[in-house]
Amino acid sequence: MHSRRHILQMVAGGVAGGMELAAGIGHGFAGETRVDRLIGKASALPMVAQRIAYISHALIGAPYIGYTLIGGPHKSERFVVRDDGFDCVTFCETVLAAARVFHARDFEGQLRKIRYREGAVDWRERNHYFSDWCEFNIANGVCRAVAVPGGEPVQKLLTTMRGLAPRRMSLVAVARAKLLAHNELLATGDIIGFLSQRPGLDYFHTGFIVVDAKGDLWLRHAARSQGRVLDSPLARFMSVNGVRAVTVVRPQEPWVANDVV
Repeated sequence: MHSRRHILQMVAGGVAGGMELAAGIGHGFAGETRVDRLIGKASALPMVAQRIAYISHALIGAPYIGYTLIGGPHKSERFVVRDDGFDCVTFCETVLAAARVFHARDFEGQLRKIRYREGAVDWRERNHYFSDWCEFNIANGVCRAVAVPGGEPVQKLLTTMRGLAPRRMSLVAVARAKLLAHNELLATGDIIGFLSQRPGLDYFHTGFIVVDAKGDLWLRHAARSQGRVLDSPLARFMSVNGVRAVTVVRPQEPWVANDVV
């Protein structure tokens, strides 16, 4: 019997080798969007991590577009759904929401649940800091934390978001070297967050982990520096960007999240 990690390695390898990249953005027949089509195709895959691998791979090459969400402390929040480009967080949100549903009609509800506390479309309920994103998407059952040995507590005063009062963040993060030393604990579809060394900011980037058929680790992410969604060797990305510590969460199967009260 294959382990869950081995199954996902085979899926990641198969997707990378055999799936044609989606070309073009926007609507297909009868108003069907690109995400709608991907949800339909991925629905045959039984595990959420398999669907994440499939959908995220189809979006490789999509352009990096920042600041797409609309709203502010003195501006009405609008619920934005786009599949023509992403920043690092909207890429993870869009793929995760699409992977958690089997019908396109349920996609927007999942995206609201992931992006906003209690799914309430309001600027102050949006998960502005990625530490909030992780906290609330663990609390609502969408994800769970992946515990890697050697984690250390991190505390920081968050001040970079205009319109929000400064507040203290507390979490447990693992050093880069310890993460790579325990790479057997990671699986395709895990969401990794890279802690920032900048004062007042919690994380500077995020993306999906992909474990290929050889067991090598990749980061699938929307990179501003590259202007697109792409796969990068995880160890190289962390070295080049001077990453000191990370956190990892794992998307849960939708029926597990539905049981959370």
